[in-house]
Amino acid sequence: MFQTIRRAWAIPELRKKIVFTALMLLIFRIGNAIPVPYVDTALLNTYLDSLSTTILGLYNVMSGGAFANATLFALGVQPYINSSIIIQLLTIAIPALERLARDGGEEGRKKIQSITRYATVAIAILQGWGYYALMKNYGILSNTGIWAALVIIVSFMAGSAFVMWMGEQITEFGIGNGISMILFAGIISRVPTMVGSAVSYVRTTPANWWHVVLVVVGILALVVLVTWVNGAERRIPVQYAKRQVGRKMYGGQSTNLPMKVNMSGVLPVIFAQSIAMIIPTIAAFTHPKEGTFWYALTQAVDSRSVVYMVVYFLMIIAFSYFYSTIQFNPVEIANNLKKNGGFVPGFRPGKPTSDFIQKVLNKITLFGALYLGVVAILPLIIGKIVNVSALSIGGTSVIIVVGVALETVQALESQMLMRQYKGFLN
Repeated sequence: MFQTIRRAWAIPELRKKIVFTALMLLIFRIGNAIPVPYVDTALLNTYLDSLSTTILGLYNVMSGGAFANATLFALGVQPYINSSIIIQLLTIAIPALERLARDGGEEGRKKIQSITRYATVAIAILQGWGYYALMKNYGILSNTGIWAALVIIVSFMAGSAFVMWMGEQITEFGIGNGISMILFAGIISRVPTMVGSAVSYVRTTPANWWHVVLVVVGILALVVLVTWVNGAERRIPVQYAKRQVGRKMYGGQSTNLPMKVNMSGVLPVIFAQSIAMIIPTIAAFTHPKEGTFWYALTQAVDSRSVVYMVVYFLMIIAFSYFYSTIQFNPVEIANNLKKNGGFVPGFRPGKPTSDFIQKVLNKITLFGALYLGVVAILPLIIGKIVNVSALSIGGTSVIIVVGVALETVQALESQMLMRQYKGFLN
């Protein structure tokens, strides 16, 4: 990885891209340090510390701690991610959007991007209003007038829109996917805080030093597992029949159809985590009385309970299958192969081919879902053993950080390879 970056730095054009990406991430970190007015950040930090196992805790991690400080970029990339997921699901449900995505070409892609941007702004306004209402209800604001509400909500909305714009600029003029890079920077920025917490924990309880060792070993194991699975894929051999057009012969070559083991990425974990945190989030605001049904339910689905881990694990598997059906259509792939004169050796074109691809997809999805479940559950188990609840979101963070790092290195390598070819052809 470091060798790839060093070789890329020697190429002037790639060096400009790396510097541009670094400057965008620096602006993002500066924005994360600018608090919006009328907010008592110390009181807000104390309040959100008690909600670390709720959806608000997840937002705080994804924003690099900016959410707990009510900074300009407190909402981070969450509105954009939510908007992208919603538009992607609507593309399947609404025929007009499906035709636009499938047959619209470059113009259709731009229209869907434009719809996603508008939806991002709308979601940011809703989330900004909800965040303002939360701080107002718990006395965290120094001013609760209309002007203060307008300034706070508009600041959150503008910050989220600016983060979305920076992500698009990194994608176009920098290295890698811009939104992923910003998410990566936010998560990595919490590493010094985590290290400081670990050192303080060892100093206060020297006898429990092995807890920190267990956490470090677990994180390293997750990194190795994510790195190994990230590049794993099942390649289905495809043969193209020879056909003569005029005096020329076309086809006859062999290739393969790659199917990534973890084609859904981290989305199933985020979906499952968001739903699993709904009850703890409601309980954090309603404070059910001890001895009632709701109190017993909240205790049963606490993020450190066995019931929560089992339900969380099963939801990850379910969402993995759901997302794989959205991304991969065996019938469409089989039809495209048939139109282009391709076939899978041993299977007739058409339905037999689609059935075979579906069978392979089910097996790969199961393995990928089990992998995501293990990565998500392992930090919970370690946190239960060492009595550290903050590890409940570690699996998601590890998948994002390692995945973005590997994708960025691959993007650098592909651009270097492209420039080597250009030099050879010239």
